[in-house]
Amino acid sequence: MTDNLTPQQRSYTMSRIRSTNTKPELVIRKLVHNQGLRFRIHQRSLPGCPDLVFRRGQVAVFIDGDFWHGWRFPQWRNKLAPYWSAKIQNNRRRDKLKFARLRRLGWFVIRLWEHQIEAEPERCAERVAQTVRRRVAAG
Repeated sequence: MTDNLTPQQRSYTMSRIRSTNTKPELVIRKLVHNQGLRFRIHQRSLPGCPDLVFRRGQVAVFIDGDFWHGWRFPQWRNKLAPYWSAKIQNNRRRDKLKFARLRRLGWFVIRLWEHQIEAEPERCAERVAQTVRRRVAAG
């Protein structure tokens, strides 16, 4: 499958895609903050640069886009051009490695998907809040 855009059009389109401060990320940050929890964002010192970091409870939250991180990827991978299929496969592999590294360092990893946040943002925020409170209480 060939790209139906010129290189300049593709470059412009791709430049509009955000990697940080996305809408789902802002929604979760607002809801969790409103529950009284404080966090750091995009901690480059941790593997994978988690979107939200709760240091006291050692909880790392990743908010992943359905396309870029391959939600149910095996079901639709054959519909993509080889470039995109390889790119998403590499993203999934990298995600697995960074989650494993964080767990080995004693961190609890929460992964929230874009579609989950769009459907039930309060439930996603509550999941984060409960996990952080439970881990802080356990000490």
